[in-house]
Amino acid sequence: MKAVVFDNGLKLDNNYPMPVPQKGEALIKVNTIGICNTDYEITLGYMGYKGILGHEFTGVVEKAENKDLIGKRVVGEINCGCGQCDWCAQGLERHCFNRSTLGIWQREGCFAEYVCLPEKNLLVIPDNVTDEEAVFVEPLAAALEILEQVHIPPYKRVIVLGDGKLGLIIALALNAAGLDITLVGKHEEKLNIAKAQGVKTELLNNLKIEKAYDFVVEATGSITGFETSLALTKPRGTLILKSTIAASKEFNLAPIVIDEITVLGSRCGQFAPALRMLEQKRIDVKPLISDIYAIDDSIEAFERNKEKSSVKVLVKVK
Repeated sequence: MKAVVFDNGLKLDNNYPMPVPQKGEALIKVNTIGICNTDYEITLGYMGYKGILGHEFTGVVEKAENKDLIGKRVVGEINCGCGQCDWCAQGLERHCFNRSTLGIWQREGCFAEYVCLPEKNLLVIPDNVTDEEAVFVEPLAAALEILEQVHIPPYKRVIVLGDGKLGLIIALALNAAGLDITLVGKHEEKLNIAKAQGVKTELLNNLKIEKAYDFVVEATGSITGFETSLALTKPRGTLILKSTIAASKEFNLAPIVIDEITVLGSRCGQFAPALRMLEQKRIDVKPLISDIYAIDDSIEAFERNKEKSSVKVLVKVK
């Protein structure tokens, strides 16, 4: 099968071995793939992963022990737990110490014609949600995870830093939840995507850097984003970290102690609430799509994803 593989370099392999579903797994024919910033960070050394990239997809089930799944259009939760530990018992496979993660850690990804995932990880896509919309479920679930982790009263001030795909989705999701939110970024054309759906926006160069926000969401994908976010967080405020990056840097953490700031790491979320939000048309993700490529042009798609003018790049598998 065709697959996009990272192994000390990115390449399209036209003869990669087909995946073989293990007990409890389904074989899925992939339709649509989304390129995530995590995919790019992996090519820079994040997680030390080698293999098929990709964790955002839609597809149709071809083989499954549960015959009701065959022929269904699905998305898939990316974390696969051991099923035996306390984390898995709580439905928090993302924290299972023995987990594998699709296209990120010890599990081949979805950037291919076929992918295997446990059947319990699959969710059927509602009929009124297109593949191009459903492929946003994973980042939208990550955005909604913020609301699962922390209660944000509607009268509190919230600022999201970063106008990339994740920052935009977080802003749209929190705005749909009725929060007082401002999205900050460097690219007016990207900010306008959120502004068109009622989100307040501000160019970073015009933003007054002061400790004025109760909740600050760092989604810049930049090593410098943490310092800016910290400078915007009120004493006793909450700083929510969303970026996963390969680079490292020393930080002065004293302000966290002095201002008694709560720092919250936030990663994956449950897919069901995200699918529901798409089904209810509470946000429109289609304007985030910059380009759609064929799988044969995947390397070009990754190059396009690096460009500042791109937001979300999708790949179609014929």
